[in-house]
Amino acid sequence: MKILIVEDDVEISEFLKIGFEADGFIVDKAYDGEEGSYKARTNIYDVIILDNSLPIQNGIEVCRDIRAIGSSVPIIFLSVIGDTEKKIDAIEKGADDYITKPFSFDELRARVKALLRRPKKIEIPVVKVGELVLDKEKKEAYRNEISLNLTRKEYNLLEYLMRNPGIVVSRTMIMEHVWSAESDPFSNTVEAHMSNLRKKINAGDQKDIIKNLVGRGYMIQD
Repeated sequence: MKILIVEDDVEISEFLKIGFEADGFIVDKAYDGEEGSYKARTNIYDVIILDNSLPIQNGIEVCRDIRAIGSSVPIIFLSVIGDTEKKIDAIEKGADDYITKPFSFDELRARVKALLRRPKKIEIPVVKVGELVLDKEKKEAYRNEISLNLTRKEYNLLEYLMRNPGIVVSRTMIMEHVWSAESDPFSNTVEAHMSNLRKKINAGDQKDIIKNLVGRGYMIQD
């Protein structure tokens, strides 16, 4: 899961980043409304946490930008202003939830999880491609019932591939879904993680089900 935090208070932003990364999220940050709007419109996120009072563009304007491109990504507002009129305005402009500062991280986490439970499509907890099995509840992967002992990033990479079986996913698509926006797009991090993932999946000379299509990307197929 990937989350964008748009918050100009550096301490709050870092606090939220540490908390959500501990829960397994990939976290991007933005410190003003303009940057937040750009990242929200050019990357794919599972949820956005949006401060209302931001430099350059306020939260309402950022929310309007996001909804204007047809995005339905869940948005949670954070604000020191707790009056009902402001909450209604945010909801009417496209926010899904509104939390007043100071707030409890446990409450924010619960609200994020509640939004993520909203059905976009039927989610199957166990995904299979051939003898490869991904258990999304346990965050574990197996081949022929043997645990693959993946790192978090390798697991996220495999999950993205297995959600798109038989489909070529480009390096850019992988960077957008598995890495944060701050990652260097010119590094070999995708290739390095893919190499390590394939070694673990193919241990014991098993059939390689991840195909490398030169110049196009990667595809997982039984």
